[in-house]
Amino acid sequence: MPQKILIIRHGALGDLFQASGAFASIRHAFPRSHVTLLTASPYRDLASCCPWFDAIVTDDRPPVTDLPHWLRIRRLLRQMDMVFDLQNSGRTARYFHLARPGTVWSGQNRRASLPHLNPQARQMHTLMRQADQLRAAGIPSLPRTVPDFLTDRGPHLPAPYAVLVPGAAPHRPAKRWPALHFATLAQALATWGCQPVIIGSAADRPLADIIHSRVPQALDLTDRTDLPALAGLLHRAMLCIGNDTGPMHMAATMDCPTLTLFSADSDPRRCAPLSITPGRSRVLDSTDLSALPPGRVIRFVRDWKFPSGMA
Repeated sequence: MPQKILIIRHGALGDLFQASGAFASIRHAFPRSHVTLLTASPYRDLASCCPWFDAIVTDDRPPVTDLPHWLRIRRLLRQMDMVFDLQNSGRTARYFHLARPGTVWSGQNRRASLPHLNPQARQMHTLMRQADQLRAAGIPSLPRTVPDFLTDRGPHLPAPYAVLVPGAAPHRPAKRWPALHFATLAQALATWGCQPVIIGSAADRPLADIIHSRVPQALDLTDRTDLPALAGLLHRAMLCIGNDTGPMHMAATMDCPTLTLFSADSDPRRCAPLSITPGRSRVLDSTDLSALPPGRVIRFVRDWKFPSGMA
């Protein structure tokens, strides 16, 4: 059994939550090994809450010209007996060459000792791809479960409430349903007696301001919760509705019913949030999200969660 194991998963947020089952499976397979997670610094506090790791090391992926960084990564890798590259990026392919000879390496690198050689890997859903990688390494995947160490975190709001996620990656504006449409949806939720709650990062503040200006009863928690608190908040929500972005994967992992809005910019067959309980994750897609009318989303939500009204 390897004494020291490194798991590489830099992020982003959705990727980290989708990897929770793989983290648990690796920990279960090697209960007496020292397991280190290599991730990005925004996720250190979240990872520190997890029971699967003995140590957290951050890597914010500076330029290739940053020699001290590469020497630090080399020192880290040379301490390891086994590496699980769950990032499988061009960058982590370079990390493979920094490990000492004889290190057992699991990943999509064809020179790895435990290569993930499925030619369809890039077309698979992330969860299936991770399970396939672990299978290639001889590790069975545990059944997915809600991370119970996060369920009681964060603010305990009066029920019922629905979480709105109006943001998405800034460099991919096509993934965003217009904030004004979210405001129309928030008004419908309030009419049904369900508290709308807006979440996001500081970059999403302008979107939250648009929604809140039109629906003052909406609770704006944008940039007001850390990641562990946000996970608990989502776990207790009646519903989470948003664009294809990280918090939707967090919500699904916390087993909150989710409705994710997809444009042609991403493929739900590969990256749709999947809840722990089957059937709790739904998708609405439109080639152009700006053309997805609020009425369609409102009718979907009403028929799914409010068939007889609440007010």
